[in-house]
Amino acid sequence: MSSPLRFDRAHTDDLMTFLAASPSPYHAVANAAARLAEAGFRQVEETAAWDGSAGGKYVLRGGAIVAWYVPEGAEAHTPFRIAGAHTDSPNLRVKPLPDTGAHGWRQIAVEVYGGTLLNTWLDRDLGLAGRISLRDGTHRLVNIDRALLRVPQLAVHLDRSANTEGLKLDRQKHMQPIWGLGDVEEGDLIRFVAEEAGVDAEDVTGWDLMPHAIEPPSYLGRDRELVAGPRMDNLLSVHAATAALAAVAGQNDADIPYIPVFAAFDHEENGSQSDTGADGPLLGSVLERSVFARGGTFEDRARAFAGTVCLSSDTGHAVHPNYAERHDPTHHPVANGGPILKVNVNMRYATDGSGRAVFAAACEKAGVPWQSFVSNNAMPCGTTIGPITAARHGIQTVDIGVAILSMHSARELCGADDPYLLANALTAFLAG
Repeated sequence: MSSPLRFDRAHTDDLMTFLAASPSPYHAVANAAARLAEAGFRQVEETAAWDGSAGGKYVLRGGAIVAWYVPEGAEAHTPFRIAGAHTDSPNLRVKPLPDTGAHGWRQIAVEVYGGTLLNTWLDRDLGLAGRISLRDGTHRLVNIDRALLRVPQLAVHLDRSANTEGLKLDRQKHMQPIWGLGDVEEGDLIRFVAEEAGVDAEDVTGWDLMPHAIEPPSYLGRDRELVAGPRMDNLLSVHAATAALAAVAGQNDADIPYIPVFAAFDHEENGSQSDTGADGPLLGSVLERSVFARGGTFEDRARAFAGTVCLSSDTGHAVHPNYAERHDPTHHPVANGGPILKVNVNMRYATDGSGRAVFAAACEKAGVPWQSFVSNNAMPCGTTIGPITAARHGIQTVDIGVAILSMHSARELCGADDPYLLANALTAFLAG
């Protein structure tokens, strides 16, 4: 299905820049914050007192960000319009004692994070990124974006059944990347990372590091109508929501009936149960403090939440041409068909008929086509921050996203039009 809108190549070009510059949740949050700062938003500290002034503000906490824009004249009970997403992607994470190896190979001990497709990490040139924590309590972002690590696959000569019976990988034994030759030296990796970051290794007291594929995002196909790249689940939505909030903040305040919010959480891929996850208190705390900073009462808070709607934006499954039987037979989302509305009556997605109407109205306002997604009844359905957000905060939530292939791979695939269409739909939604 072709989009009726002219494809804005500049938006997707910018998405690819964002993906390449965001190899970890911490980088994604920093890059989103920098874009909002350029649009006039300012950071507020959670430990400081907040004022009720109009304008754009944002809070950073680890791999999470919550940003909001208060129009001039907004009342304490003005409802919120929230675009939600998550910053983490399934991958490999460095263990607390990272230096390991065997038989003359130096290796890095890693733990599998989330439901990643393990085989997609094999035989790829990997960099290393994340953050290090210093003795003085500060953090430093690290991005070693060059060929540093590799998880080598066993040669087919030594596993003749790999192509006939399927590749079988042990998460503990087979996923440890190599990064050189020689004897294992305790502290070697962190000394190397500290040097790359320009700090003294003795000052590094903690780390959250993860390998990443260094191959850059790229257009794909005869007509370049597809995009291949890492971490689309779910930085595609983070990028779109950041652009949407900045666009709404640039409009006339008199035309914004709600308080638009962008919330991107960490740890969605392993259940959202952390202080930076959707099941934590961050979003509720920010919304409540916004109400109270504008002179509101608990009654105003209750009124604002009752009128609030959240679009939980996360990638979903496009119909796979080689495995169409795994999809619902009457719901086949396609690339470049516009964002998808995700429905599951067992509330693995939070969408109901009322939410469908909200999303449809936003797409109609933006002139954006949209599609419906449900899982095949014989297949388990995934979930998102949507149901968690709805249940924890008592606010209406609708699950949406962009249809992709190769979800949870080290390199995913989407239609080149769809990021632009999603951003337009989110802009229309946030603007009311």
